[in-house]
Amino acid sequence: MREASFVKQNKEKWIGFENALNNNAKINPDDLASYYIQLTNDLSYAQTYYPESKTLLYLNSLASQAHQKIYITKKESKNKIISFWRDEFPLFFYQYHKTLLYSFLIFMAAVLIGVVSTLNDDDFARLILTDQYVNMTIENIENGEPMAVYKSGSNIGTFLGITINNIRVAIIAFALGVFFSIGTIWVLFRNGVMLGSFITFFYKYGLIENTSTIWLHGTIEISVIVIAGCAGLVMGNSILFPKTYSRRISFMKGAKDGLKIVVSTIPFFIIAGFIEGFITRYGEQMPWLLAYGIIFISLFIIVYYYIVYPILLHKASTIKLKEVAPEALPKPKLT
Repeated sequence: MREASFVKQNKEKWIGFENALNNNAKINPDDLASYYIQLTNDLSYAQTYYPESKTLLYLNSLASQAHQKIYITKKESKNKIISFWRDEFPLFFYQYHKTLLYSFLIFMAAVLIGVVSTLNDDDFARLILTDQYVNMTIENIENGEPMAVYKSGSNIGTFLGITINNIRVAIIAFALGVFFSIGTIWVLFRNGVMLGSFITFFYKYGLIENTSTIWLHGTIEISVIVIAGCAGLVMGNSILFPKTYSRRISFMKGAKDGLKIVVSTIPFFIIAGFIEGFITRYGEQMPWLLAYGIIFISLFIIVYYYIVYPILLHKASTIKLKEVAPEALPKPKLT
């Protein structure tokens, strides 16, 4: 490729990156690393084909600036954790909204299968939920305590046990994504079928209203399992679809991004565990307004934090980047 064509093909990308660096625009750390990799690739190409050119000097200078921004030792902000949850993660997660949608659709398809199968086969619930659980639930129903299972055990014991188990399920959903996303799809499918069968089982006994007690903690619990599934798909898809990266680099990036998503779910699993350990056991005696209020607030928090808020942050950051767009500033001479 001639030098002029090389410059023409890439100069907008270089100038945009340079302007963002010079104007201290906030760039997502993962995007910054991605831009830096592309820049160093271009620099290597220029060193090979255009030695001693002005293009090479320009790219050397730009790569040096980027290197300093990424690797220079800075005093860590005391609010680093707060800024991660408030700004960095939601902005980062925006790029994976489509993957989250796929995770949700897989889960809901499994729920539908669980519902239809349990409606048409009385033994399906036993197959999915186990005979022991079904027999125990039927006994509780006959005793007038259909939700007795949530009243057993101590508050703290239930809280810790449920929280640890939920985090374990999330980690498994993520880790199995390494098998080209198939493992994650299996976890989503299995949990979806279980949920569909569970809800339909209570419906067949005329106790569908009692399931509101389950949704006190289940709203967050189920939602976050879908998000953990998204994390597994992110890692699995990075192997299947490396795009412009090598498969190894793509996998490393996908694994890192997926792990970040899983980490984001931990506080929500703790909240769900707390609700199940300390609140769900009183769900049947709770005023319906309070119960549905908790369910609605839980759903709102999940939807806002993982969907609405990232969109708002993305729009705000796009406006800021437009303020330092290449066409708004003088362009350096590259040739």
